[in-house]
Amino acid sequence: MNTVKKIIRRLSGSENQKKGEPYQFISWLRFANAGMLDNGNIYCFEYAIKNLPSNNPVIEIGSFCGLSTNLISFYLQKFSKTNKLITCDKWIFEGAENPDGKLEGSELKNKEYKDFVKDTYIRNISFFSKHNLPYTFEQFSDELFELWENKKVETDVLGRTVQLGGPISFAYIDGNHEYDFAKKDFEHVDKFLEPGGFILFDDSADDSNWDVKKVVREVQETGRYELIVKNPNYLFKKIK
Repeated sequence: MNTVKKIIRRLSGSENQKKGEPYQFISWLRFANAGMLDNGNIYCFEYAIKNLPSNNPVIEIGSFCGLSTNLISFYLQKFSKTNKLITCDKWIFEGAENPDGKLEGSELKNKEYKDFVKDTYIRNISFFSKHNLPYTFEQFSDELFELWENKKVETDVLGRTVQLGGPISFAYIDGNHEYDFAKKDFEHVDKFLEPGGFILFDDSADDSNWDVKKVVREVQETGRYELIVKNPNYLFKKIK
């Protein structure tokens, strides 16, 4: 196998993801779209979206430069799903909360980095998901779910309005991975996730350094969720 094909197999996740079919689009997307993504998540996206219980919205908490957003959008289109994709990110990163602070070892200010990442996200979704654009809100997840609960009509970062609220069919939780934040994200999602809907927790593997792995143990203990796969992150299906 030549070098290019090896790289495509690795980037598409075909060597690591369980039962996942590689698509060249994913390889080229990952060449161009910055982001941190475990290959196993690709199979989880594919499984959850292929088996969505309804056309209710899909939620992504944490978008960064849009890699996972574009993958979710890709699978929605591939499986001819009509679910809206709603995402949120404040683009304020750990250790960079002070907008006038500088990136360590650089003259770049935190705000400059934030603006660059946000602009990169918008450019990436506008190109790779132009046939199935997500609705993205520059908000923390708590803020988004307050709007969701109150069924607000809101304007996203591309200037489009959308009605929020109602049941959710799939949620990808990839926000702050500390315990209190990840637990709150689960509680918000759990309130609206319909029976048969899915949750994928990023960085929840058993050997993860993040507290979100404690949250997935608590999800299992509720008895209301079925573990679909640990790949190595946890994908659950709500059963009641």
